Amino acid sequence: MDKKIFSSNRKAYYNYEILEKLETGIVLSGYEVKSIRRSNVNLVDSVVRFSNGEAFAENIFIAPYEQISTHIADYDARKKRKLLMHKNEINKMCAKVKERGLTIVPLEVYIGGKGKVKLLIGLAKGKKMYDKKESIKKKDIARELSKEY
Repeated sequence: MDKKIFSSNRKAYYNYEILEKLETGIVLSGYEVKSIRRSNVNLVDSVVRFSNGEAFAENIFIAPYEQISTHIADYDARKKRKLLMHKNEINKMCAKVKERGLTIVPLEVYIGGKGKVKLLIGLAKGKKMYDKKESIKKKDIARELSKEY
C-alpha cells in the first residue's frame, strides 16, 4: 500500500543531517485526524522530547477542524502529543540524544498501514552554515545536469 503523505518537514532536511529514521504512531483525537486528512498540519519548528520514559512531539501545528462543535473552544493547535514507541526504541533514542548532543525532529506525517496516522521521526545532527551552502550547491548542480539530459 502506498503511503499518503500529508506534511513533510523540508526545513528539517535543510537544517539537519538526518542520521537515522524511525516510524512511530501518534496519539490524536478524532477531529485532529480529520484535520490531518485535509492536510491541515505543519511540522516546521517541531521537535521530539523525552520525559518519564515517554516520547512527546512538541510544536506540531494541527489546525482546528472546520466542522468541529463549539464545545472544544480551548483547543490548543500546538499541544504536546504522545508518540507510540516501544520502550527499547525510546531508551535507544534517548541515550543517543544525551550522549552525542543530537536532536530528534519529525520529518513526515502520513497514513501508514491499516489507515493509521504515522509520524516519521529522524535522529538529526545540526548543520553548520557552510554545510547548508554546500548542500544548496549540490542541488543546483544536480538540477543543471538533469536539464542537460
